[in-house]
Amino acid sequence: MTVRSGIGYDSHRFADGGPLLLGGVQIPAAVHLVGHSDGDAVAHAITDAVLGAAGLGDIGAMFADTDAANRGRDSLEMLRAAAARVRDRGFAPQQVDVTVIVEEPRIEGYRAEMAVALAAALGIAPDAVNVKGKSNEGMGWIGRREGLAVIAVATVVAGPSGR
Repeated sequence: MTVRSGIGYDSHRFADGGPLLLGGVQIPAAVHLVGHSDGDAVAHAITDAVLGAAGLGDIGAMFADTDAANRGRDSLEMLRAAAARVRDRGFAPQQVDVTVIVEEPRIEGYRAEMAVALAAALGIAPDAVNVKGKSNEGMGWIGRREGLAVIAVATVVAGPSGR
């Protein structure tokens, strides 16, 4: 069996006015993420990780921010399309692990809902999606509450069902 891993990263700055969309879940907050699409940095990082694991480039190659058709685009839709492309390449997503680095809001109350939404987009079980939240201990642009960052790792296996 061929097993591959990919790493994804995304960061976005905050702008006034909520809610905050992360992992397909709207979180009550006084800010939202600025982006060409809907700005869901969790979905973007996972998209990069899944594409990278299959050797298929990155989210920008699939969904260029210079393309007006991607303005405001649903990031879970983008993740579904990336997972389909990975399957077309002969791999199947198996597991993702995500770390959201943000001072506020705390995400612990939303992790299970994010796992369900992300798993549905990937075509895997919710228990194969792990979402963690970490602070930046007040340091840097994240510590100053200017935005957030996300790191994701995805595992894919050869074959349409991953077996």
